[in-house]
Amino acid sequence: MPKIVDPEERRRAVVDAVFRVVRRDGVEAASLRNIATEAELAIGSVRHYFTSHEELMVFAMKEMVERVSARVLAHAEALRRPAPVRDRAERAEALLREFLPADSERFDEAVVWLEFTSAARTRPSLQPQAKRLYEGMRMIVGKVLAEANRGGRLHEGLDLDAETERLCALLDGLTVTAVLQPWSFTPQAALDVLHAHLSSLSVDGLED
Repeated sequence: MPKIVDPEERRRAVVDAVFRVVRRDGVEAASLRNIATEAELAIGSVRHYFTSHEELMVFAMKEMVERVSARVLAHAEALRRPAPVRDRAERAEALLREFLPADSERFDEAVVWLEFTSAARTRPSLQPQAKRLYEGMRMIVGKVLAEANRGGRLHEGLDLDAETERLCALLDGLTVTAVLQPWSFTPQAALDVLHAHLSSLSVDGLED
């Protein structure tokens, strides 16, 4: 009796293989043949779902956006629930930490994402997903700051648009530094810088 293949499970296996190859060797190494080898599949099995390298890269990039978005939205749901001021501040910081390479899984994601976004500079097919994640991050950051401001937790007179751009730039910069200089800038250092920045904006200081 022929083996029944779950198409979604097979696609996930292929995408996970893409992430491993891109993490290790870069986007250009993620050919259909290399991905098939990494996933321990026949190349025909990969071609059944993806007809070209470009189609596979777009799908993998979209899948990464979906994974990050799902985690961020889970934090956003928690942030919507009533809670003491201190708890809300901690929940907001936990949400923002999702944009940083705070552990081994997120570090690997950050490496792959930087590979994808670098490739997107010259590959138009990848640009919509790069734009989608950045614009999603900017929207979430803006909402976090706006909610904190409405709750009286930020210093008066802050330009929220400017602070949103500044915090997004900080998250991007921390991620790039953590990925490119892991020998001198640890994930914990990135978290500490984020905490210090949020403390500087808050009337409560977010002190431990």
